[in-house]
Amino acid sequence: MDDFIIFSGNSNPDLADKICKYLNVPLGGAIVKTFSDGEIQVEIDENVRLKEVFIIQSTCAPVNDTLVELLLMIDACNRSSAKRINAVIPYYGYARQDKKVAPRVPISARLVADLLTVAGTQRVITMDLHAGQIQGFFSIPVDNLFAAPIILEYIKNNFKENIVIISPDAGGVERARAFAKRLDADLAIIDKRRSAPNQAQAMAVVGDVRGKVAVILDDMVDTSGTLTEAADAVMKAGAKEVHASCAHPVLSGPAIERITSSKLKSLVVTDTIPLSAEAESCSKIKVLTISELMGEAIIRSHTGDSVTSLFV
Repeated sequence: MDDFIIFSGNSNPDLADKICKYLNVPLGGAIVKTFSDGEIQVEIDENVRLKEVFIIQSTCAPVNDTLVELLLMIDACNRSSAKRINAVIPYYGYARQDKKVAPRVPISARLVADLLTVAGTQRVITMDLHAGQIQGFFSIPVDNLFAAPIILEYIKNNFKENIVIISPDAGGVERARAFAKRLDADLAIIDKRRSAPNQAQAMAVVGDVRGKVAVILDDMVDTSGTLTEAADAVMKAGAKEVHASCAHPVLSGPAIERITSSKLKSLVVTDTIPLSAEAESCSKIKVLTISELMGEAIIRSHTGDSVTSLFV
Protein backbone atom coordinates (compact mmCIF):
# COMPACT_ATOMS: atom_id res chain seq x y z
CA MET A 1 0.00 0.00 0.00
CA ASP A 2 3.00 2.32 -0.39
CA ASP A 3 1.63 3.80 -3.63
CA PHE A 4 -1.08 5.87 -1.96
CA ILE A 5 -1.07 8.28 0.96
CA ILE A 6 -3.75 9.91 3.12
CA PHE A 7 -3.64 13.49 4.39
CA SER A 8 -5.99 15.44 6.61
CA GLY A 9 -6.80 19.10 7.08
CA ASN A 10 -7.78 20.60 10.42
CA SER A 11 -11.55 20.14 10.13
CA ASN A 12 -11.92 16.53 11.31
CA PRO A 13 -8.60 14.96 12.38
CA ASP A 14 -10.28 12.36 14.60
CA LEU A 15 -12.19 10.89 11.65
CA ALA A 16 -9.00 10.84 9.56
CA ASP A 17 -7.21 8.94 12.34
CA LYS A 18 -10.03 6.38 12.50
CA ILE A 19 -9.97 5.88 8.73
CA CYS A 20 -6.20 5.37 8.77
CA LYS A 21 -6.54 2.92 11.66
CA TYR A 22 -9.16 0.95 9.72
CA LEU A 23 -6.89 0.85 6.65
CA ASN A 24 -3.82 0.16 8.79
CA VAL A 25 -1.84 2.97 7.16
CA PRO A 26 -0.18 6.03 8.74
CA LEU A 27 -1.58 9.51 8.25
CA GLY A 28 0.63 11.54 5.95
CA GLY A 29 2.53 14.45 7.40
CA ALA A 30 1.25 17.91 6.53
CA ILE A 31 1.51 21.30 8.18
CA VAL A 32 -1.62 23.44 7.90
CA LYS A 33 -1.40 26.65 9.87
CA THR A 34 -2.86 30.15 9.88
CA PHE A 35 -0.93 33.42 9.91
CA SER A 36 -1.99 36.24 12.23
CA ASP A 37 -3.78 38.01 9.38
CA GLY A 38 -5.86 34.91 8.60
CA GLU A 39 -3.92 33.57 5.62
CA ILE A 40 -3.55 29.80 5.53
CA GLN A 41 -0.22 28.14 4.81
CA VAL A 42 0.13 24.50 3.76
CA GLU A 43 3.28 22.39 3.58
CA ILE A 44 3.23 18.69 2.62
CA ASP A 45 5.91 16.76 4.52
CA GLU A 46 5.74 13.58 2.42
CA ASN A 47 6.96 12.60 -1.03
CA VAL A 48 3.80 12.34 -3.16
CA ARG A 49 5.45 12.07 -6.59
CA LEU A 50 3.56 9.48 -8.70
CA LYS A 51 1.46 8.48 -5.67
CA GLU A 52 -2.31 8.53 -5.31
CA VAL A 53 -3.35 11.07 -2.69
CA PHE A 54 -6.51 11.14 -0.56
CA ILE A 55 -7.17 14.39 1.32
CA ILE A 56 -9.79 14.08 4.09
CA GLN A 57 -11.49 17.36 4.90
CA SER A 58 -15.08 18.20 5.80
CA THR A 59 -15.90 21.75 4.75
CA CYS A 60 -17.67 22.47 8.01
CA ALA A 61 -17.38 25.45 10.37
CA PRO A 62 -15.40 27.60 9.92
CA VAL A 63 -16.57 26.76 6.40
CA ASN A 64 -14.47 29.20 4.42
CA ASP A 65 -11.27 28.33 6.30
CA THR A 66 -11.72 24.58 5.89
CA LEU A 67 -12.57 24.99 2.20
CA VAL A 68 -9.44 27.07 1.54
CA GLU A 69 -7.34 24.55 3.51
CA LEU A 70 -8.63 21.80 1.22
CA LEU A 71 -7.99 23.80 -1.95
CA LEU A 72 -4.44 24.66 -0.89
CA MET A 73 -3.65 21.05 0.04
CA ILE A 74 -4.94 19.90 -3.35
CA ASP A 75 -2.82 22.52 -5.13
CA ALA A 76 0.26 21.58 -3.10
CA CYS A 77 -0.10 17.91 -4.05
CA ASN A 78 -0.84 18.79 -7.67
CA ARG A 79 2.35 20.89 -7.89
CA SER A 80 4.30 18.02 -6.31
CA SER A 81 3.46 15.63 -9.17
CA ALA A 82 0.93 13.44 -7.37
CA LYS A 83 -0.43 10.72 -9.66
CA ARG A 84 -4.10 11.28 -8.73
CA ILE A 85 -5.70 13.53 -6.13
CA ASN A 86 -8.92 12.48 -4.39
CA ALA A 87 -10.85 14.92 -2.21
CA VAL A 88 -12.60 12.99 0.55
CA ILE A 89 -15.27 15.40 1.79
CA PRO A 90 -17.53 13.71 4.37
CA TYR A 91 -19.57 16.92 4.66
CA TYR A 92 -19.83 19.12 1.56
CA GLY A 93 -20.33 22.73 2.64
CA TYR A 94 -22.47 25.10 0.57
CA ALA A 95 -24.53 22.11 -0.60
CA ARG A 96 -27.78 23.84 0.39
CA GLN A 97 -27.09 26.59 -2.15
CA ASP A 98 -27.56 24.32 -5.17
CA LYS A 99 -29.99 26.42 -7.22
CA LYS A 100 -31.21 29.96 -7.80
CA VAL A 101 -34.00 30.61 -5.32
CA ALA A 102 -34.17 34.35 -6.05
CA PRO A 103 -32.89 36.77 -8.69
CA ARG A 104 -29.19 37.69 -8.61
CA VAL A 105 -28.02 34.96 -6.24
CA PRO A 106 -25.10 32.57 -6.86
CA ILE A 107 -25.24 28.81 -7.22
CA SER A 108 -22.60 28.36 -4.55
CA ALA A 109 -22.47 24.56 -4.63
CA ARG A 110 -21.51 24.75 -8.32
CA LEU A 111 -18.81 27.35 -7.63
CA VAL A 112 -17.26 25.13 -4.95
CA ALA A 113 -17.27 22.22 -7.41
CA ASP A 114 -15.47 24.37 -9.97
CA LEU A 115 -12.89 25.47 -7.39
CA LEU A 116 -12.14 21.88 -6.40
CA THR A 117 -11.76 20.81 -10.02
CA VAL A 118 -9.55 23.74 -11.04
CA ALA A 119 -7.33 23.19 -7.98
CA GLY A 120 -6.49 19.72 -9.31
CA THR A 121 -9.01 17.30 -7.81
CA GLN A 122 -9.53 14.23 -10.00
CA ARG A 123 -12.12 12.44 -7.89
CA VAL A 124 -14.47 13.35 -5.04
CA ILE A 125 -15.71 11.00 -2.33
CA THR A 126 -18.46 12.53 -0.23
CA MET A 127 -21.46 11.51 1.86
CA ASP A 128 -25.17 12.32 1.83
CA LEU A 129 -25.13 15.35 -0.43
CA HIS A 130 -27.99 17.66 0.46
CA ALA A 131 -29.04 17.51 -3.19
CA GLY A 132 -28.00 14.57 -5.35
CA GLN A 133 -27.83 16.72 -8.48
CA ILE A 134 -24.69 18.40 -7.10
CA GLN A 135 -22.81 15.42 -8.58
CA GLY A 136 -23.68 16.90 -11.98
CA PHE A 137 -21.81 20.12 -11.11
CA PHE A 138 -18.55 18.19 -11.42
CA SER A 139 -16.83 17.09 -14.63
CA ILE A 140 -14.89 14.49 -12.61
CA PRO A 141 -16.11 11.27 -10.92
CA VAL A 142 -18.07 11.73 -7.68
CA ASP A 143 -18.88 8.92 -5.25
CA ASN A 144 -21.78 10.02 -3.05
CA LEU A 145 -21.94 7.56 -0.17
CA PHE A 146 -24.83 7.24 2.27
CA ALA A 147 -24.86 6.87 6.05
CA ALA A 148 -28.06 4.83 5.73
CA PRO A 149 -26.49 1.39 6.44
CA ILE A 150 -24.94 2.65 9.68
CA ILE A 151 -28.07 4.41 10.90
CA LEU A 152 -30.31 1.52 9.84
CA GLU A 153 -28.27 -0.93 11.88
CA TYR A 154 -28.54 1.32 14.93
CA ILE A 155 -32.31 1.66 14.56
CA LYS A 156 -32.73 -2.12 14.13
CA ASN A 157 -30.70 -2.79 17.27
CA ASN A 158 -32.36 -0.17 19.46
CA PHE A 159 -35.97 0.14 18.28
CA LYS A 160 -37.49 -3.30 17.98
CA GLU A 161 -41.13 -2.75 17.06
CA ASN A 162 -43.99 -0.33 16.45
CA ILE A 163 -41.74 2.17 14.64
CA VAL A 164 -42.83 4.96 12.36
CA ILE A 165 -40.27 6.80 10.21
CA ILE A 166 -40.91 10.54 9.91
CA SER A 167 -39.80 12.79 7.07
CA PRO A 168 -39.47 16.36 8.43
CA ASP A 169 -40.42 17.85 5.04
CA ALA A 170 -41.57 16.87 1.57
CA GLY A 171 -38.01 16.86 0.23
CA GLY A 172 -36.98 14.02 2.53
CA VAL A 173 -39.86 11.66 1.69
CA GLU A 174 -37.84 9.45 -0.67
CA ARG A 175 -35.14 8.93 1.97
CA ALA A 176 -37.69 8.22 4.71
CA ARG A 177 -39.64 5.82 2.48
CA ALA A 178 -36.48 3.82 1.77
CA PHE A 179 -35.77 3.53 5.51
CA ALA A 180 -39.37 2.56 6.30
CA LYS A 181 -39.29 -0.15 3.63
CA ARG A 182 -36.10 -1.72 4.97
CA LEU A 183 -37.34 -1.57 8.55
CA ASP A 184 -40.84 -2.76 7.62
CA ALA A 185 -42.10 0.33 9.43
CA ASP A 186 -44.84 2.90 8.81
CA LEU A 187 -44.18 6.27 7.20
CA ALA A 188 -45.37 9.76 8.09
CA ILE A 189 -44.58 13.24 6.77
CA ILE A 190 -44.41 16.67 8.39
CA ASP A 191 -46.13 19.47 6.48
CA LYS A 192 -43.66 22.31 7.04
CA ARG A 193 -43.79 25.97 6.15
CA ARG A 194 -40.48 27.90 6.12
CA SER A 195 -40.83 31.64 6.76
CA ALA A 196 -37.12 32.54 6.52
CA PRO A 197 -33.71 30.82 6.33
CA ASN A 198 -33.04 28.70 9.43
CA GLN A 199 -36.62 29.31 10.59
CA ALA A 200 -39.36 26.75 10.13
CA GLN A 201 -42.72 25.88 11.61
CA ALA A 202 -44.12 22.36 11.53
CA MET A 203 -47.79 22.56 10.70
CA ALA A 204 -49.24 19.06 10.59
CA VAL A 205 -48.40 15.36 10.60
CA VAL A 206 -49.56 13.37 7.57
CA GLY A 207 -49.83 9.75 8.69
CA ASP A 208 -50.68 7.76 11.80
CA VAL A 209 -48.17 8.05 14.66
CA ARG A 210 -50.46 7.33 17.63
CA GLY A 211 -48.87 5.09 20.23
CA LYS A 212 -45.77 4.51 18.09
CA VAL A 213 -42.04 5.15 18.47
CA ALA A 214 -41.31 7.91 15.98
CA VAL A 215 -37.89 8.33 14.34
CA ILE A 216 -37.41 11.61 12.46
CA LEU A 217 -34.95 11.16 9.60
CA ASP A 218 -33.00 14.02 8.00
CA ASP A 219 -29.72 14.50 6.14
CA MET A 220 -28.50 17.29 8.41
CA VAL A 221 -29.45 19.23 11.53
CA ASP A 222 -28.33 22.86 11.60
CA THR A 223 -30.07 25.16 14.10
CA SER A 224 -32.52 22.37 15.07
CA GLY A 225 -35.55 24.58 14.45
CA THR A 226 -37.10 22.20 11.92
CA LEU A 227 -36.26 19.16 14.03
CA THR A 228 -37.67 20.39 17.34
CA GLU A 229 -40.82 21.75 15.70
CA ALA A 230 -41.28 18.37 14.02
CA ALA A 231 -40.78 16.57 17.35
CA ASP A 232 -43.45 18.75 18.98
CA ALA A 233 -45.89 18.09 16.13
CA VAL A 234 -45.31 14.33 16.30
CA MET A 235 -45.84 14.19 20.06
CA LYS A 236 -49.01 16.29 19.77
CA ALA A 237 -50.23 13.78 17.17
CA GLY A 238 -50.04 11.02 19.79
CA ALA A 239 -46.64 9.38 19.37
CA LYS A 240 -45.35 7.35 22.32
CA GLU A 241 -41.87 8.88 22.07
CA VAL A 242 -39.79 10.62 19.43
CA HIS A 243 -36.17 10.18 18.35
CA ALA A 244 -34.20 11.62 15.44
CA SER A 245 -31.23 10.77 13.24
CA CYS A 246 -29.13 12.59 10.66
CA ALA A 247 -25.87 12.19 8.79
CA HIS A 248 -24.44 15.69 9.33
CA PRO A 249 -24.58 17.32 12.81
CA VAL A 250 -24.00 20.95 11.82
CA LEU A 251 -25.59 22.04 15.12
CA SER A 252 -25.01 25.78 14.87
CA GLY A 253 -26.44 28.68 16.84
CA PRO A 254 -29.08 27.65 19.40
CA ALA A 255 -29.17 24.01 18.23
CA ILE A 256 -27.97 22.32 21.43
CA GLU A 257 -30.19 24.44 23.65
CA ARG A 258 -33.19 23.58 21.50
CA ILE A 259 -32.38 19.86 21.46
CA THR A 260 -31.84 19.76 25.23
CA SER A 261 -35.18 21.43 25.97
CA SER A 262 -37.11 19.59 23.25
CA LYS A 263 -39.26 16.47 23.45
CA LEU A 264 -36.63 14.45 21.62
CA LYS A 265 -35.37 11.45 23.57
CA SER A 266 -32.27 11.04 21.40
CA LEU A 267 -30.51 12.34 18.31
CA VAL A 268 -28.29 9.89 16.42
CA VAL A 269 -25.62 11.51 14.22
CA THR A 270 -22.44 10.46 12.42
CA ASP A 271 -18.93 11.89 12.73
CA THR A 272 -18.83 13.58 9.29
CA ILE A 273 -18.57 16.78 11.36
CA PRO A 274 -16.84 16.87 14.76
CA LEU A 275 -19.07 17.86 17.65
CA SER A 276 -18.42 21.01 19.65
CA ALA A 277 -17.72 20.72 23.38
CA GLU A 278 -21.30 21.83 24.06
CA ALA A 279 -22.70 19.14 21.76
CA GLU A 280 -20.49 16.45 23.28
CA SER A 281 -21.90 17.28 26.71
CA CYS A 282 -25.50 16.81 25.51
CA SER A 283 -26.70 13.43 26.78
CA LYS A 284 -29.30 13.15 24.00
CA ILE A 285 -26.71 13.02 21.18
CA LYS A 286 -25.28 9.65 20.09
CA VAL A 287 -22.42 9.57 17.54
CA LEU A 288 -21.87 6.74 15.04
CA THR A 289 -18.66 6.57 13.03
CA ILE A 290 -18.45 6.44 9.24
CA SER A 291 -14.73 5.60 9.28
CA GLU A 292 -15.12 2.02 8.02
CA LEU A 293 -17.47 3.10 5.22
CA MET A 294 -15.13 5.88 4.12
CA GLY A 295 -12.13 3.59 4.49
CA GLU A 296 -13.74 1.01 2.20
CA ALA A 297 -14.52 3.69 -0.38
CA ILE A 298 -10.91 4.88 -0.31
CA ILE A 299 -9.34 1.45 -0.73
CA ARG A 300 -11.81 0.36 -3.43
CA SER A 301 -11.26 3.59 -5.32
CA HIS A 302 -7.51 3.00 -5.16
CA THR A 303 -7.63 -0.64 -6.27
CA GLY A 304 -10.30 -0.10 -8.92
CA ASP A 305 -12.86 -2.34 -7.20
CA SER A 306 -16.56 -1.54 -7.32
CA VAL A 307 -17.99 0.83 -4.71
CA THR A 308 -21.60 0.21 -5.75
CA SER A 309 -22.37 -1.88 -2.68
CA LEU A 310 -21.43 1.10 -0.48
CA PHE A 311 -24.17 3.28 -1.99
CA VAL A 312 -27.06 1.39 -0.38
